[in-house]
Amino acid sequence: MLYYDKQTYRDLEFDVLIELLEEFCIGETALERIQHLKPQGNFSILRTELIQVDELRMIRTEGESYPALDFQELKLELKMLPIENASLPRESFVRIRDASDLVNRLLYFFDKRENDYPALSVLFEEAYFTKEIIDSIDQVFDKRGEIKDDASPELFSIRQQMKSVQQQINRNFDRELRKWMKEGYVSDTKETFLQNRRLLAVSSTHKRRIGGNILGASNTGNVSYIEPPSNIPLNNEMEHLLDDERKEIFKILQVLTATIATFYPLIKTYQRILTTLDFINAKCKLALKLDAILPAILEETKFELIDAYHPVLKLSNNQLGKKTMPQSIAMDKFSRMLVISGPNAGGKSITLKTVGLLQLMLQCGLLVPVHPNSKMCFFQGLLTDIGDNQSIENELSTYSYRLKRMNYFLEVANKNTMLLLDEFGTGSDPELGGALAEVFFETLYNKKCFGVITTHYGNIKLKADRLKNAVNGCMLFDTETLQPLFKFSLGQPGSSFTFEVAQINGIPPELIEAAKLKLDRKKVEMDQLLADLQKEKSYLSRLNKEHIEAQRLADESRTFYNKSKQQFEQKLKQLRGRSEAENKFISLGKKFQSFIDAYQSKSRKKEVNTPLMAEVKKYLAVEKSKIETVKTEQRLKAQAVKKAMQPSSSATVAQKDPYNQKKIGIGSTVKMLATKEQGVVEEISGTNVTVAFGFMRLKVHLSKLLFVK
Repeated sequence: MLYYDKQTYRDLEFDVLIELLEEFCIGETALERIQHLKPQGNFSILRTELIQVDELRMIRTEGESYPALDFQELKLELKMLPIENASLPRESFVRIRDASDLVNRLLYFFDKRENDYPALSVLFEEAYFTKEIIDSIDQVFDKRGEIKDDASPELFSIRQQMKSVQQQINRNFDRELRKWMKEGYVSDTKETFLQNRRLLAVSSTHKRRIGGNILGASNTGNVSYIEPPSNIPLNNEMEHLLDDERKEIFKILQVLTATIATFYPLIKTYQRILTTLDFINAKCKLALKLDAILPAILEETKFELIDAYHPVLKLSNNQLGKKTMPQSIAMDKFSRMLVISGPNAGGKSITLKTVGLLQLMLQCGLLVPVHPNSKMCFFQGLLTDIGDNQSIENELSTYSYRLKRMNYFLEVANKNTMLLLDEFGTGSDPELGGALAEVFFETLYNKKCFGVITTHYGNIKLKADRLKNAVNGCMLFDTETLQPLFKFSLGQPGSSFTFEVAQINGIPPELIEAAKLKLDRKKVEMDQLLADLQKEKSYLSRLNKEHIEAQRLADESRTFYNKSKQQFEQKLKQLRGRSEAENKFISLGKKFQSFIDAYQSKSRKKEVNTPLMAEVKKYLAVEKSKIETVKTEQRLKAQAVKKAMQPSSSATVAQKDPYNQKKIGIGSTVKMLATKEQGVVEEISGTNVTVAFGFMRLKVHLSKLLFVK
């Protein structure tokens, strides 16, 4: 049995999301479903609905060419089609055609995407692609939605007659108009249309001179509207033809209705598919607006919300350009009762509402604004007690109302129930109310339900610390700036920072000190201890963040150093290689400079430079020998590598000559590799072979032949 009530919807501001969803609906059916949106009791169906919304969200975000969901519902058509001899109105055929075309395009879209979007593809199991509906309607209607002249032979004949009569009417009218304009009887407006007839606008003083039927006059009576006598029988004939046209159109639409009625089951499927997609599309648009996703759904009762946003607060802050702080909360069977404490206006209620609203959204088939690594589960009940709910109708005070609400919780709470209790135990004497709240807390704990509770009562915080499967949490407070941080921290209770908040709001210090003197010293010390613990935790948290940041910077610096070192070493190697090459050229240059300096150009002796030239030749020979040695070493090394990479010798031979082309000689029988035709070799010139194929001779390349015999 599901336990949800209207008060839960009001407490969690679910109506704000409903209003947004209503704006995203196209048709009435989806709108009605949104207005009556409630948590789904069948968890198997709920999973499917969530997956369908998530699949459509992926289609929208990944830029798929998804057909625009633009349609009109077919409620009237589905009522009239089963009626014998019924005739649908013209606009109905337009709606049916558009629906058929849209579903055809959707079927085409999902045809090869069944594995990508299986949950949405299921919607089309009873539908099938057909052009018969569209073709039947297109035979009768044109692109403007008007009935074609050739919709039937009878209609074509009628409209041809109408066209002929209308032309004669216009000729007669134009002749009469010119005639009476010359006489000066026609007013400035010249003509008008009344009762679908073209009439002369004649000055009333001359109306008896015209003759014909007077069918009206201007507001002042100065102008009379007269039907020319020659057009009276023609206009009457036109009326008969118009009546004939209406009757023939009725017959055509009646026949077309009967044709379309044979597709009644398919048209009913159109209505179901399109209205369901409308419903899913509205939820998808909300998800896109909230940056919501589908978290992992767990079978066991536990959840882990990572970077969870309160949807309504996020939308409001987005409009104001303000940042919204996300919260991360995890609960399981070992921490199923969470007590949140901390200062007023620190975010306790928002954190509690975030957990509740996201759970309610999920169980209504809506995606939630959390981190993709988040995990959630389903509860059979979600009940709240939030805010100052007085019942004037039943003359109940806030505390009386909360007691009645608590009594209901005690009746229905079980291990599959989530309770959200804000300002738990308030509304009565602090000592007495705190004691009763502690008893309620223990009773709910023993029922093994899940609960998120905000409180200022120290005894509730202490009880949560002592119970095995309960846990404390707090909203952080900056003790230096005396400002709330709106961040949730799990593991310890928080101080209410009563005096610090009072100081922020301008209460004189002497009054604050006087208030402290009136309190039990142990209570003041306890609150101070909690405040100091939170301060130390905040300090350690800040140190931890600074350490993590320093570690990150150190890792980045190390990576940058190693990368720079590698680049410098590579550059140094290049410089050394270049330096060696340049030193070699310098050495060669110095040697040749010495040859140039020793060369005697002015001496008259012929053989004076002979020893020098012999030394130059010897030097060049030695250097050339060095170069050849290096080249030989490189060639031998390359050959060794190539040989190591080659397969065995037999395989190599087979691979080099797979078609026995080396055996081909004059008189050999060969086969063309491409055409498989056999011929005899008559002549070989290098790699060109002349082959006789019967009476035909061809010159082909040796590589294109296969040796046969």
